[in-house]
Amino acid sequence: MAPLVYRRYGGSLQVDLPSFDVLEEAVRIPETQWIATACPLEGLSCDPRFLSLMDTDGNGRIRVAEVRSAVEWAAKRLKDRKGADAGSPVLELDALTEEARPLRSAAETILRTLKAPDGARISLEQVRASDKALRETGQNGDGIVSPAHLPEPLRPLAVAIMASFPEVKNRAGEPGIDPAMLKRFREERAALFAHVEAKGAAFTLGEASLDTAKRIREVAPLLDTYFLQCRLVAAQPEAAASLRLRAERVEGALGDTAALGKAAGDLPIAPPEPAGVLEWARLLRGPAYEMLEAFRKDVAGPLTGDARRLTDPAWRELVAKADAVLAWQAKFDASPVQKMAATLPTVSDADLDAIEAACAADLALKPTLDAIVELERLVLYQQWLLMFANNFISMPNIYLPKRRALMEKGALILGGRKYTLSVLTTNRAAHAALTAQGTTCILYVQVAPKDGAPSYEVAVPVTRGRSTDLLVGKRGIFYDVDGKEHDATVTHVNRQPVSLWEAMTMPFTRMGTFITSKVESLASAGEKTFDTTLEKGYTQAVTAPPTPAAAPAPAAAAAPAPAAGGLGGLLAAGSIAAAALGSSFAFIVTQVKSLTLVDLISAATLIAIVVMAPAGLLGWLKLRRRNLALLLEGSGWALNDRLMLTPALSSLVTRRPKLPKGARVDRMDLVRPAMLKLRDEDDETEGLSGWARLGITLLILFVVLWQVRVPLLNAMCGARWLSPDTCATVLPSVVSNHEAPAAAPAAPPAGTK
Repeated sequence: MAPLVYRRYGGSLQVDLPSFDVLEEAVRIPETQWIATACPLEGLSCDPRFLSLMDTDGNGRIRVAEVRSAVEWAAKRLKDRKGADAGSPVLELDALTEEARPLRSAAETILRTLKAPDGARISLEQVRASDKALRETGQNGDGIVSPAHLPEPLRPLAVAIMASFPEVKNRAGEPGIDPAMLKRFREERAALFAHVEAKGAAFTLGEASLDTAKRIREVAPLLDTYFLQCRLVAAQPEAAASLRLRAERVEGALGDTAALGKAAGDLPIAPPEPAGVLEWARLLRGPAYEMLEAFRKDVAGPLTGDARRLTDPAWRELVAKADAVLAWQAKFDASPVQKMAATLPTVSDADLDAIEAACAADLALKPTLDAIVELERLVLYQQWLLMFANNFISMPNIYLPKRRALMEKGALILGGRKYTLSVLTTNRAAHAALTAQGTTCILYVQVAPKDGAPSYEVAVPVTRGRSTDLLVGKRGIFYDVDGKEHDATVTHVNRQPVSLWEAMTMPFTRMGTFITSKVESLASAGEKTFDTTLEKGYTQAVTAPPTPAAAPAPAAAAAPAPAAGGLGGLLAAGSIAAAALGSSFAFIVTQVKSLTLVDLISAATLIAIVVMAPAGLLGWLKLRRRNLALLLEGSGWALNDRLMLTPALSSLVTRRPKLPKGARVDRMDLVRPAMLKLRDEDDETEGLSGWARLGITLLILFVVLWQVRVPLLNAMCGARWLSPDTCATVLPSVVSNHEAPAAAPAAPPAGTK
């Protein structure tokens, strides 16, 4: 076996898995050298049945141990791994080992059943077609037979038996009958037959024994209490007085029907006799009088033969017989097959044997069907296992533009760019909270399939362009891995710098946003204040009473000061504000006027460097730390590597395709002629007139020339383009500086006369 080869993909060191033989060796490397150690079943673009077979514990995730087990299982059954290297869904029967002999037998049986022309190989489609055909005929290999697959005469019996016991379903998901259910039915039927035979011994109360027993149970609380009271009086005669109502309770219940009824119910049904005998003639007319009188006529009298009295022993005998009847009935009702009691005698053992034989025949197919399931597993492993390993042990496909990784959901077209990487997210809040800790800009997009299938959400990394152009609610289209087109809508943006230039200019963007928001808030507040002041002044002017005419004031009296409020106060405040703004503007103009163009450019450059340098450095560090690990971990992956996303690799994730080859760009704007034509036709135009634009242009030109006037005139005077008189007029300081050295020697020497 050749040594394993490790390759770098975007700075990530990954083991190379070009073939199944290499994969068999690679699964033995330590788990720390695997790119992933666990992944969810959701969001992987491969056969769902393959994923469910890989997930042996059924927890919805695939782990390292399950991958190793799958590779080992397939390696023991494949001696020729060419099909596994190619990811073929067609299994060559000669590629199977001796250990896979049962699978080969199952494959040959399938090929004969399907009358396939080629008996040397079997495809995944053929395996699934045979399995489906067997299951459609009711043959599932689990011994559970649906009534629909039984002979017509046996179906009603099977349905009745199934209704008597808890439901069981076969592998096809259909309810059916199995040998265990038939065995229990035989046992319950025999028990019910024996129980019915014992009915005569229990039903000793006549033809209506059940109804009679229920009536005895109905009055049992009353009569049991009465005979207990009789025993109490026999043991303590003075207790009879305590069983009567007290006078104060009767007086308190007068006028209250409910209270009177309750008081009457607390009395004995008859005066207790120490001898334990109930004289029916002495029944008190309490709440239960009518029920007891009917019981005497219908039950007690006929059964005891004494319509005048009921003794304690006779009552106990009646209760014992009633309990026997009710116990028999309770056991009968508890039998699972009691609903079939009327038809049980007609159920023949031959019919039960026929159903049991059908179950046994189905169960006999279990080895064959199990072999078909294992055969499907082997074909799926041959087709997908190597590809899955290249997206689990290693992940080269996530970096290679011509290949597609299994976790990719499709490509997003949005805002003139193509985003080639997207992963499924089932919990956007948790996913966004995790990716927010990173430095990669992430889009969350809701994908709505056009065929009516349920919508889903994907997370898309953004690596080029400007993140400020991506807004919630922006729409695009999404192409899934099958090439189907769907509508897409941005639902959330984890905003991070996408490029170095965006990181450097982001402070200015934030400052502009801040200033704009503050100006808008101040303007809004000023409008509200102005409206409030006007409303207040108007209200005061309207509601103020007229001022009465007063005597002329003395001439020396000073005029009263104007009120601070009202329209006058508003105008005064506005004048003060305008003056303040004017003085501020004048100060700014004065300071700017004193600067040259070079000074302005230098100051602007210095400010830009001071602001942009730290932001650019931080942005550069963030861009260097971008990775795809958080994107996948938010979707449930467990990764060992960060999967760094360098600036050079960012073009693989976010692209702006070029124009088609040979295409020509016409620079002429076809909208402008139409606009000019419409403007000529309309009587009204928007924007500045031509004279206004000319004036603004001349003003700007004058300001620029004024800033460079000194160096420009110096250059013109030095080149003698202007006369000395003109230069002395426009630049007196320069001319005087040139003439001062020449005038100095003309001064007379000291001491001369």
